[in-house]
Amino acid sequence: MNGAQSLIRTLVDSGVEVCFSNPGTSEMHFVAALDSVDASGGREMRGVLCLFEGVVTGAADGYARIAGKPAATLLHLGPGLGNGLANLHNARRAHTPIVNIVGDHATYHKKYDAPLESDIPALTGWLQGWTRESDSAADVGADAAAAVAASMDPPGRVATLVLPADISWGDGGTVVGPIPPRKPHAVSPAAVTSIAEVLRSGEQVALLIGGPACGEAGLRAASRIASATGAKPFLETFPARLTRGAGLPNFERLGYLAEQASYQLAGTKHLVLVGAKTPVSFFAYPGKPSDLAPEGAQVHTLAELDHDIVGALEALADEIAPDVEPVLHEAARPTLPNGPLTPQNWVDVIGALLPENAIISDEANTSGLLLPTATAGAPRHDVLTLTGGAIGQGLPVATGAAIAAPDRPVIALQADGSALYTISALWTQARENLNVTTVVLNNRAYAILRMELQRVGAEPNGPKANELLDLARPDIDFVKIAEGMGVPATKATTAEELAEQFQAAIREPGPHLIDAAIPSLL
Repeated sequence: MNGAQSLIRTLVDSGVEVCFSNPGTSEMHFVAALDSVDASGGREMRGVLCLFEGVVTGAADGYARIAGKPAATLLHLGPGLGNGLANLHNARRAHTPIVNIVGDHATYHKKYDAPLESDIPALTGWLQGWTRESDSAADVGADAAAAVAASMDPPGRVATLVLPADISWGDGGTVVGPIPPRKPHAVSPAAVTSIAEVLRSGEQVALLIGGPACGEAGLRAASRIASATGAKPFLETFPARLTRGAGLPNFERLGYLAEQASYQLAGTKHLVLVGAKTPVSFFAYPGKPSDLAPEGAQVHTLAELDHDIVGALEALADEIAPDVEPVLHEAARPTLPNGPLTPQNWVDVIGALLPENAIISDEANTSGLLLPTATAGAPRHDVLTLTGGAIGQGLPVATGAAIAAPDRPVIALQADGSALYTISALWTQARENLNVTTVVLNNRAYAILRMELQRVGAEPNGPKANELLDLARPDIDFVKIAEGMGVPATKATTAEELAEQFQAAIREPGPHLIDAAIPSLL
């Protein structure tokens, strides 16, 4: 057994059964091992080919957010890893478990400084995860088992295993059994009691909730606390996975714009962090604060990211609201709109027609500001958001989510500008026949940057500045792009057309794309 074969068998035995790949020469023995290895119980590694490494890493992120366990990636040397880093950044911010396999030159070849030679550990360092390079074929199995366990280390992280080519093809590989990952730390009863005293103070309290607490159990506990104490619960701006819809508590997400967040938190005397960090402005703006905690407010922490966040929130609810039931959102749908599509009415089409148990990959950006209101009373669904702000996540995350949950409809709500970063994800969706319906909000602009140009206090924008934020001249035909990659596609310019095309796409198996033409907000 060579190193690559022991790697695949160990990964599968440790629960990693999907590998999103864009391989090169150094990874060919791993590729060959996909056909020669059956792990225990006849299980196999599913290889999924992506045409760009940013799709590889984003799909692994989406898969793990839904599956609750890591997928593997297979990347070619330092440049391949470099191409995938933006979506690994998003995965880092989402605390997503990913096992990153990066091929490297054979150990004896590195001294020759071949054209693709690079410092791979330097690239992995800023992911703040776990990195190891296998030194021999005999070590690969143990290294792989350690990587899987490290990726699951609470709250989840990217674990990168660097595999030199000669270690991959070398004999002496050994399969190693799974290593149980560490469990989240329990929050002490004293810490719970301390926060309970804050909630009983009579002063205005805001709860900022993140991580696993954005699932049903955490939302129900937070609602009980809010009902009993009058505290105001908010969700972190970009949750990795948010469960919402009819029959669940509905909380506001803290606004993306600093002005929105400051308004939401105005008057707060105590800010309690529950699996979230103190809110900060996404960017610095002249004359505006970076720290968004209200001036003079005390900041308290109930649970850090590596704690049992949901358990802590439930313990707090049991102490301060033992007999209180959560407030649940009733089922409600917007009325289907009519007339030309606008930034205000397209969300009502989605809210009115969102199917049961859907997964939304939301990278609608400026076009999606009203989406949470339109879908609050829709059937229960999960929302996967742009956790790290590096655009180009939406289509790959939808791809991975669809592989993790083939029985659930996946809806990618995608801004046009960021769609183009990873548009090749459509090809993988077609190849794997994934049930992903993509709605591209095509306003022919980087509208969010038009907004930011105003907010940073730059000089009045002229024609040269506007040219850099404009996606017309020539217009981008997403229908032709999608069809060229094997995905059936249509174009909608009215609410009626979007409704008809969205319903048809949901009914039919496989991927679909709708090019939804809307005007820009700015």
